[in-house]
Amino acid sequence: MKVVIIGGGFAGVNLSLALAKDRRFEITLVDKNNYNFFPPLIYQVATGFLEPSSISYPFRKLYRGKENVYYRLGELLEINPLENKVILSNGELSYDCLVIATGAETSFFGMENVKKNAIAMKTLDDAIEMRNKLLQQMEKASISDDEEDIRKRLTVVIAGGGPTGVELSGMFAEMRNGILRKEYPELVGKGSEIYLVDGGDALLSPMSLQSQKDTYDDLRKLGVRIRLKTRVTDFKDDAVVLSNGDTIKTKTLIWAAGVNARKFAGLPEESYGRANRMVADAFNKVNGTENVYAIGDTSLLLSDPAFPFGHPQVAQVAIQQGRNLAENLKALADGREQKPFIYKDKGSMAIIGRMKAVVDLPKPKVHFQGVIAWLAWLFIHLISLITYRNRVRTLYNWMIAYFTKDQSLRMIIKPTEKKIL
Repeated sequence: MKVVIIGGGFAGVNLSLALAKDRRFEITLVDKNNYNFFPPLIYQVATGFLEPSSISYPFRKLYRGKENVYYRLGELLEINPLENKVILSNGELSYDCLVIATGAETSFFGMENVKKNAIAMKTLDDAIEMRNKLLQQMEKASISDDEEDIRKRLTVVIAGGGPTGVELSGMFAEMRNGILRKEYPELVGKGSEIYLVDGGDALLSPMSLQSQKDTYDDLRKLGVRIRLKTRVTDFKDDAVVLSNGDTIKTKTLIWAAGVNARKFAGLPEESYGRANRMVADAFNKVNGTENVYAIGDTSLLLSDPAFPFGHPQVAQVAIQQGRNLAENLKALADGREQKPFIYKDKGSMAIIGRMKAVVDLPKPKVHFQGVIAWLAWLFIHLISLITYRNRVRTLYNWMIAYFTKDQSLRMIIKPTEKKIL
């Protein structure tokens, strides 16, 4: 059976690895990048606490020695379900089974100025762009004589009070209170501010009330200015415009406020639901298709009794769906009954700063914070990295950062893009 997987994130990689030793399947994984990366830690790349290679790994090296798994660099443009083939940016592929695992992309809710001027936080490219921009702003601020210009360059606004927004805010606050004072003494007291803006009533809205309160309190203690029940509506002329009419003067808006899945030509409209996610049955098969499946963030599965409106777009859902689909494809090949997907919620967590984190466990319902939660966050994220090499490199960098309260990865790297002939 020819299985084509579009997307090499948590869902696609776990599906491919689960099928890798079964010679009945010929698997081709297609991704626009030549590497898998770990999205929960891209903010640490963006702030210079991890290097990109700590959280990424080349697909060809990952699949080395797996004779029934192939990798192809490319991007999906169109699906032709009648002919069982996909049109890629660099050719075509035929399939017996197609799996869409393309994840989600940043949604700017139609705000063109925000899209053009803000920094998204979804990819390694975004993280490197953010690191470059933040470092450049500090360098420019260090030689400026204009107090207002300095404040705008040192002020950061983060839109979105989910885990990414919270973790970025905490990291920036600790950098301002530590690294900035050591390396840019001329900028101390020049008006560096960090704003966290969210349209909801609380930060980390899916987590427990206690986690929300602890997070709010800890960020306030770090000096983060939190604006709840407030949305960003525009970003132009070095000013972030808020829904309550206020403006914040800044040159840096980081967008962590929303995502959409991608639509692809060739599938019927009935295949798509809220936020362009593909509506799937209990076995992840896409509505209106015979042999097209969707897993991970792009999948909207409504049959799970505990999640009647769809699963959260988090790593554990993608991992479990990838592995469950692998077992179901094997069951189809064997003529056995398939197993419907039921998500096993393992809890939620977010890191706020050095030795500050919150963790919620579902069964039994337990909340804890502080050092224990911080250590739990470090351990879970460490073992979730795809290879031992990634784990060792990340652990080393974390140990250096912990004992020195510093990191040496703050380089401005601006590659010149040249056309590949």
